[in-house]
Amino acid sequence: MTAVIRPGRDTDEADYIRLIGDAWSEYPNCILDVDGEVPELRALESYFAKAGGALWVAEEEDRAVGMVATRPLGSDNAWEICKMYVEKSQRGTGLAHRLLGGAEEHAIRAGAQRIVLWTDTRFDAAHKFYEKRSYVRSGSIRILDDISKSLEFRYAKPARGVVVEALDAAAAASAERRLADILVACVDAGASVSYLPPLAVETARTFWRKVSGEVAMGNRLLLVAWVDGRMAGTVQLDLATPPNQRHRAELAKLLVHPDFRRNGIGRALMQRAEQAARGIGRTLLTLDTRAGDAGEVLYRELGWQEGGRIPGFAADSDGKLHDTVFFYKKV
Repeated sequence: MTAVIRPGRDTDEADYIRLIGDAWSEYPNCILDVDGEVPELRALESYFAKAGGALWVAEEEDRAVGMVATRPLGSDNAWEICKMYVEKSQRGTGLAHRLLGGAEEHAIRAGAQRIVLWTDTRFDAAHKFYEKRSYVRSGSIRILDDISKSLEFRYAKPARGVVVEALDAAAAASAERRLADILVACVDAGASVSYLPPLAVETARTFWRKVSGEVAMGNRLLLVAWVDGRMAGTVQLDLATPPNQRHRAELAKLLVHPDFRRNGIGRALMQRAEQAARGIGRTLLTLDTRAGDAGEVLYRELGWQEGGRIPGFAADSDGKLHDTVFFYKKV
């Protein structure tokens, strides 16, 4: 039987307490003190209604098996996802995606440009779930003055339209799963980006771990594009140039998931990369691409100049050799 999602009510008080209490009990020293720290659980629908938000409960056979809420934050057109919990027996059924997706849609219809949430640093499974949903770590860890001595990560993502942002080291590390999916999909679709299909997900994740490490060292700038809240593409600026080339950066790994191509994502990523390079004082950009690929057309349209080509530089999955074209652009 599929759980039915309905608006939450104040009278669901016992279910809220049970769902949250059960979830917290899975982690050491995570204590739910309702009246001392979260008294809003006694009348949760009223609490979120007063804040201009909304609350939902998932039921299966008259038993509450999940919940989620959202509310406006009052700044930057951002909305917060709150009280996201799913009973252990329902995990892996898709219910969590349905609950979170519905809350996100409500927030977007209400004008949200950005969606944020806080999650305890101990909740590893929740972190993986949010990262699958294209959220990335954002900002500092929050310290709560509660009996559980809680620390919380802040996750966030753009909610609508095409948005390109640079990720810091923490955000880059949290994006590894989704970026690995994008890299695997691009390689499977025939992209010439150093790997051959089939590319193992763990190999892709290892690559992105190295990238996030380079971001942390200040040697690389990682840009990511979202389309209506879904992570869709990425590009990098390699800043680790020799001492006599500090004016230069190499553009690398322009990737757009096949599901999002022909929507201007590659162009948006390239334009933001050029803007970012100017902002950090890099005046010359270089890149290389397989001759005849769609990327070559895009680079020429954006004013990149061909600097030369090497015949038979890289092989495809069938062993056929292809020329590689080198481009440069002064920014």
